Amino acid sequence: MTAPPAGGAPGLRREVGTAGAVLLGLGSILGTGIFVSLALAAGAAGPAVVLAVALAGLLAAANGLSSAQLAARHPVSGGTYEYGYRELTPALGFTAGWMFLCAKTASAATAALGFAGYLLHALEVAGVAGAGRWRAPVAVATAVAVTALVAGGIRRSNRANAVVVTLALGALAFFVVAGAPAALASGAGAYRPFFAPGAGRGPLAGVLYATALAFVAYTGYGRIATLGEEVREPRRTIPRAIVVCLVATVAIYAAVAWVAVGVAGAEGYAAAVESEAAPLGVLAERFAGGTGWWVLAAGATVAMIGVLLNLLLGLSRVLLAMGRRGDAPAAVARLDAARETPAVAVWVVGAAVALLALSGSVETTWSFSAFTVLVYYALTNLAALRLPPGARLVPPAVPALGLAGCLFLAFWVDPAVWGAGLALIAAGLLGHLAARRWRRRRGGD
Repeated sequence: MTAPPAGGAPGLRREVGTAGAVLLGLGSILGTGIFVSLALAAGAAGPAVVLAVALAGLLAAANGLSSAQLAARHPVSGGTYEYGYRELTPALGFTAGWMFLCAKTASAATAALGFAGYLLHALEVAGVAGAGRWRAPVAVATAVAVTALVAGGIRRSNRANAVVVTLALGALAFFVVAGAPAALASGAGAYRPFFAPGAGRGPLAGVLYATALAFVAYTGYGRIATLGEEVREPRRTIPRAIVVCLVATVAIYAAVAWVAVGVAGAEGYAAAVESEAAPLGVLAERFAGGTGWWVLAAGATVAMIGVLLNLLLGLSRVLLAMGRRGDAPAAVARLDAARETPAVAVWVVGAAVALLALSGSVETTWSFSAFTVLVYYALTNLAALRLPPGARLVPPAVPALGLAGCLFLAFWVDPAVWGAGLALIAAGLLGHLAARRWRRRRGGD
């Protein structure tokens, strides 16, 4: 039997069907990862970025199936934060929620900055000198505007998301179709040597680091699970939506990586993100001129909005769940009058994203997201391994593979990044322990 939300709180209305859930997942995936950060992976792995994309897709599939099992059994808001509490221990559940909030708040800020970067560079191309100086203010304004949209309710967010995904898919289709002749003309030369050291790493280390970076881009499917309380027929809808989402995105990412490396080589692809922060637009301009640039710029800007929208949805639902359990202030667990959105939680995470958008490096925030997200999904797989036989949708080997893969890849990011991540986990757990002791003492008074 499905457990209700923690604390007997009223549940959100179930408004999302299979198509809407798939679009929410695609809206989270087809954004910063494919328009910006895939070039960072190419810089680390060279032409083998195509292999890294495939490996990341396989790991994401294992994690997605684990998430699907858990979301079908516990179709409530909160994702692995709730699964950890219900299948593992309160400390591990809190750790999952804490890692999700830290990782995805940074990712959301990166999406806001990416949107501002593409938009302002487009203005500079159009002749507006010095537009790039306004990147942080535009990013903050964007975060505030999208927060207001999400606070308006899930129906309005779904309509906006459908438009965003359609435009992003159109831009990516243009890139692949228009760029394929140039990629084919380059022959195999762009892929030699296939395993090339990059970013100061050896070939193997580069591929594993690139796999970790690419994995972050796929994890948008997790938005489907965090919205489990708002999905109709969750046991059927959630697994189906996750599988469709992953199959589609692996194919899209592989096609884009193949064209990008074929057109510019791995080094040229990576250099485009460093020089302009708009790599696909720069490459499209090579084979399609100014038209190519504008098509990709338009697709990228709307895709960043889609990522920001979906991250705010997922973050607010996890914060909602934490508020219900007392791991966050009770105010964030309040729903609006129509029971369509946790408005306070939405505005809290929106404010955090806006603050982080004031500054930030794409590579630093993406690497940090890689470590914290891998820890989060390691806990997802661990929770899936604890499911009783009757609740399993796939064999135990699937979550076991996901658990091992996440823990292994987490420590191939820069040591400074995973060191900071471990310190953040420790700080969160100490704060969690102190808060629980304070509540117990207060209850005893």
